[in-house]
Amino acid sequence: NGAVCVQHCSPSFHGERSFVCKDRNWEMFTDDCASLDVQSLFQVRYLLPICFLFICSWFLAKTCPSPIPFKSWAKGRKSDFSCIIPDILSSPAIAGNIADIVELLKNISLLLSENVSRGKMQSYSRIANHILNSSIISNWAYVRDRNAGSILLDSVNFFAGKLRLRNDSETIQEHFISTKGYSIHKNTSGKSFDFSMEFNNTGNITGHVVIPEEELVKLPRTSKAISIAFPTLGAIIETSRLDPGLVNGMVLSVSLPEELQHILLTFEKLNKQENFKAQCVGWHSTERRWDNRACRVKLDTFSSVVCVCKHHRRTFKSFSILMSPTMLPSAVLDYITRVGLGLSIFSLVLCLVIETVVWHHVTKTEITYMRHFCLVNIAASLLIADVLFILVAVVHNITLNYQLCVAATFFLHFFYLALFFWMFTLGLLILYGLLLVFFKITRSVFIATAVSIGYGCPLVIAILTVAITQPKNGYLRSGACWLNWYETKALLAFVIPALSIIVVNVVVVLVVVVKTGRSSIGEGCKSQDLSSMIRMSKNVALLTPLLGLTWGFGLATIVDSRSLAFHVTFALLNAFQGFFILLFGTLLDRKTREALRMNCLSPRRRCTLAK
Repeated sequence: NGAVCVQHCSPSFHGERSFVCKDRNWEMFTDDCASLDVQSLFQVRYLLPICFLFICSWFLAKTCPSPIPFKSWAKGRKSDFSCIIPDILSSPAIAGNIADIVELLKNISLLLSENVSRGKMQSYSRIANHILNSSIISNWAYVRDRNAGSILLDSVNFFAGKLRLRNDSETIQEHFISTKGYSIHKNTSGKSFDFSMEFNNTGNITGHVVIPEEELVKLPRTSKAISIAFPTLGAIIETSRLDPGLVNGMVLSVSLPEELQHILLTFEKLNKQENFKAQCVGWHSTERRWDNRACRVKLDTFSSVVCVCKHHRRTFKSFSILMSPTMLPSAVLDYITRVGLGLSIFSLVLCLVIETVVWHHVTKTEITYMRHFCLVNIAASLLIADVLFILVAVVHNITLNYQLCVAATFFLHFFYLALFFWMFTLGLLILYGLLLVFFKITRSVFIATAVSIGYGCPLVIAILTVAITQPKNGYLRSGACWLNWYETKALLAFVIPALSIIVVNVVVVLVVVVKTGRSSIGEGCKSQDLSSMIRMSKNVALLTPLLGLTWGFGLATIVDSRSLAFHVTFALLNAFQGFFILLFGTLLDRKTREALRMNCLSPRRRCTLAK
């Protein structure tokens, strides 16, 4: 499993295919086989000199380190490039050809976008339409560049935005791409773009873009508005990505003046099942992902969704609707999470208050001091993580600040890791007390070592994770402020350390069971320290399985995201982690209860905490 095999293409194609071994079967991973090349294009007898220069320069740009010939020629050329269309349309829309055509359209949009006439836009649309056909969507899954669909979207948006309007309007229609443009000014009483396009052989799909009148009054001068509709591009982007979110309508792009910020979009649903909840999203062109913070749902009916979206020329220009194929009763999960987190935060605060009250009574020996020091840091780490969890939910819903989401995810990752590494420190403390009975360390050395493990290791892991994945825009999950799983597996930077620590602590508990059964354990060791070791072992024995089960079910929700039982169990365990720490770390500890009773029931002090 995991072995890679590379196979050369047949003689009529150039390039290679890559296969990966999965469950004793070879599965195609990428397909670079292409038939579009210089020779086949040059053999067309009606190829004009201008097209010869164009194609030659394009292929030189692909093979040479510095594509100067293409740029030099393109700067002084304003002619149409329709002469290359017959050869492109006659080529099979296989993955290798798709990649070449995407690169060609990208170069055209960058270098030939000046003075885009109707003829140029028609030629451009015909080339794009060839690789947007609904019958070849599955071929996009084997294109080596997973961002090819995003590159195509950005290229078309940029090129169409330069379209010149004749008589204040323009319409260019193909089967799988449609472009419309209108002249707008502040006295216009609302402008709309209506699209009805073929998605597959079963019928058409519609889309509607409206520029509200209150937005149009912001225009200082007469401007143009361009809208492009892609009925299949959403499925193409979805095919190239591993995120389970499914596009449930056409992709609608707009090119508007900077003064216009809010638009209304109506999407007809492809899948009209009632148990799927729609989500309005915008395509973040910089981060190349769907972002639900760009839009909000205004109306969700059986067959269509009305969205209010924020247009931004640099980030959000394309919009659509998503549905989740594993839509769960989110209201139930939200209720469990909110109630559980409230109880968890209250429990952790109560735990820290109790530790403060009984601190001097329960930390008389070095071992007990070290135990309670670890327990306080475990509770503090989880408390901060829970508070951050709530803040992240608020931030995610009200702001479009991506960097703030990255920062919140970084600290969430850090404090959840700190929780486990302090559990690991507690396990090491047990081994120290049982196995190294004649080796004593000072309190200052212990604190320095514990802090280095409890906070230093999580900090290193969190920094490395964001440093490695963020440059590739693979740090965050799509639509959530948490570690990515589907593209970069950044979540493993949390799962692997957490599960490893759980395994280590289980081994520690087994060592305690074996050691405490021997009579020699008391030699050289105070009975009070032995009692403390046994109490710590009980803490670890109880907390480790609970924490392990919590994040084990969290991993299960990723492996089998359709299981309602996994989601509910994880929500319950995750929300009540703080209560578990209060119960098993503090309230069930005999020495802590005795110290609390002595402190609270003394004749001179009245304590309401005992009530």
